[in-house]
Amino acid sequence: MNLAYISHPDCYEHRMGAHHVEVPERLYAINDRLIAAGMEMLMTHYDAPLATREQLLRVHDADYIDMIFAAAPRVNDILTWVDGDTAMSIGSLSAALRAAGAAILGVDLVMSERHHAAFCAIRPPGHHAERHQAMGFCFFNNVAIGAAHALAEHALTRIAIIDFDVHHGNGTEDIFAGDERVLFCSSFQHPFYPGSGANSQASNIINLPLPSGTDGAALRAAIETAWLPRLDQFAPQLIMISAGFDGHAEDDMAHFKLREPDYAWLTRSLHELAVRHANERVVSCLEGGYHLSALGRSVAVHIDELIGH
Repeated sequence: MNLAYISHPDCYEHRMGAHHVEVPERLYAINDRLIAAGMEMLMTHYDAPLATREQLLRVHDADYIDMIFAAAPRVNDILTWVDGDTAMSIGSLSAALRAAGAAILGVDLVMSERHHAAFCAIRPPGHHAERHQAMGFCFFNNVAIGAAHALAEHALTRIAIIDFDVHHGNGTEDIFAGDERVLFCSSFQHPFYPGSGANSQASNIINLPLPSGTDGAALRAAIETAWLPRLDQFAPQLIMISAGFDGHAEDDMAHFKLREPDYAWLTRSLHELAVRHANERVVSCLEGGYHLSALGRSVAVHIDELIGH
């Protein structure tokens, strides 16, 4: 069974200015690498639907959703800043709704057993978006919306969300802290943006704050100790991933020293966990990753491991 690859042309139309690092070229880099690696035949492409207001309301407050809709520009060449580094252009609202919709479709596809895994090639990212606040290039929390959909529509009671972006998934923690149906595991550079995660108290949150310069060996040791035993004990029915590749050694957004084999090992470990507990069901949503070549290469090995190679 091949992998569901979910994206949409609208995701290319979100723009935050000429010098912003979160650019449409990120998705082109991924597509080019997958084609060059001959992986197209291993995937089925799907267009992401628009998330509905009802689906957004499962994780975001109504007045926040109203604010985002009202802030969206209606004409070209206008940017509306909703956070110090997060802007909306004329294409941003549709892109954000498609990104959230991709996570929802991914859940539906793996729960219906049409695919065992899905990768959502989407932008804008989502894991910094809190229940009532946009930040860190994020408007709606895509992975959280997908997980909430799985809880509400597929009657799941145990979902693991794994976030290996170099930045803490503060938005996902804000939404699910204290919800014992969700086990949230986040690894990130600390101290670093957004400055959260080191002192989390909720029992369903397992954060791994790691120092600048962390390499693959250090990350593996921390995950093997802190995450994998707890994940096996939790026995998730579905694994969702916030897949950030900005910890790559070539990515100057942060100061980790990860390489493609490290992302392959991590994905393989999660895939094996899904085989043991979740009928192989995994939905992965793109988060960070800003060095275009490193991003394309890293996503390619990530998808290869999700397929089961």
